[in-house]
Amino acid sequence: MRLVKKFTLALSLGAAIVSSAALAQQQQFINVLTGGQSGVYYPLGVSLSQIFGKAIPNVRSTAQVTKASAENLNLLQAGRGELALALADSVSDAWKGDEEAGFKTKLDKLRGISGTYNNYIQIVANADSGIKTLADLKGKRVSVGAAKSGTELNARAIFKAAGLTYADMAKVEYLAFGESVELMKNRQLDATLQSAGLGVASIRDLATAVKIVVIPVPADVVAKVGDAAYQAAMIPANTYTGQTADIATAAIPNFLITHAGVSDELAYQMTKSMYENLDTLYASHNAAKAIKRENAIKGMPVPLHPGAERYYKEVGLAK
Repeated sequence: MRLVKKFTLALSLGAAIVSSAALAQQQQFINVLTGGQSGVYYPLGVSLSQIFGKAIPNVRSTAQVTKASAENLNLLQAGRGELALALADSVSDAWKGDEEAGFKTKLDKLRGISGTYNNYIQIVANADSGIKTLADLKGKRVSVGAAKSGTELNARAIFKAAGLTYADMAKVEYLAFGESVELMKNRQLDATLQSAGLGVASIRDLATAVKIVVIPVPADVVAKVGDAAYQAAMIPANTYTGQTADIATAAIPNFLITHAGVSDELAYQMTKSMYENLDTLYASHNAAKAIKRENAIKGMPVPLHPGAERYYKEVGLAK
């Protein structure tokens, strides 16, 4: 009898071990690469992570704070994330392997999931700095985003198109949005360029603390950038406290990017669950309301992941 009990116990333990191993094998991880906590990428990435955790079976999902576009794409190439937000021009530079933009080699593992919303170039100055135009940035203290981040690459492109270089400025700081704002509040910076969705928290915070001026980027300057990713756009009046008129600027699309090592099934589930939970995504940030399924594959700078393509075929967006 004791032998039977021992045998039964051994069988039960063995079954439990096999079951646990099978469960562990089934569990998948999704690390969503975002940006700084004061930008739009972070709340959007947190929302996506929550959607995936609830909608995809056996998935453990997290959102990681990063330096945004360029770092995100390099991390994807290295397999250190499953999904990332990145600017269109950064994705294009990564696919080409543009070393000046921070990509030592072609990032050939990148694959597309979806378009999202547009970033707007938002150049904001302290009202008492005397800055009213791009030319007025000469001799001023300016923050351009973290070095070789998507924002900083945008800054280089816009300044070059306007006939400016970093050397024209009294001081150039390579800081995240939140840090830039704190220095502006303390009068240690005159202006900050932030490439983000409209209503970004950092600039809203600044505008409630000090009087600001939003500097126009005229359409002719946008055209001189010479990159189809840059389109003339407007920052609508009253986006920020004290901004009472529409302001001309440039808009650049953002994309959700994955890599070839992510399974077709997981890429399909990420795409499907995102579009089936848009209300949750919209609640994460006002900028997210621009995400529309019909725009998902427009202008995608890298090949679509086969899993995402399967979803778009199901809903009639891809042939």
